[in-house]
Amino acid sequence: MCNKMNKIQYRAGYKYQLAADYSTAVESSPEEKIESNYIELTKEGLLTIKSGYAWDGPSGPTFDTKTFMRGSLVHDALYQLMRNGHLSADCRLAADQELYRICREDGMNRFRAKYVLFGVRKAAGFAADPKAKKKVHCAPRG
Repeated sequence: MCNKMNKIQYRAGYKYQLAADYSTAVESSPEEKIESNYIELTKEGLLTIKSGYAWDGPSGPTFDTKTFMRGSLVHDALYQLMRNGHLSADCRLAADQELYRICREDGMNRFRAKYVLFGVRKAAGFAADPKAKKKVHCAPRG
């Protein structure tokens, strides 16, 4: 961690930043309400992602299209809750299914949506693991 004056702390790897709060119902629901700086999830399954939240958009060998943006936002927020220990890793399948559902709602064709679901099921488990927390960097060096 940075401890000198005139240094900043930041995390790398983000492409997008939410410009207004967004709420949606999801299948994952905690025993108690989760409240973090940018994400809230109620016991009833209402997920609210707050303005300013940063995420990396669709991951993997894919294109960032409008049919993928909302799904990637919700999926990344749910994975972040798992990574930070707020949701159990048992919620991963539900998060992946939310991605599929939202992409289909937003007009993604069935073949691509199935491909996306297959990809996250096979290759994205590490992203929900607490070991995958983004490293804090300091600048300037020295």
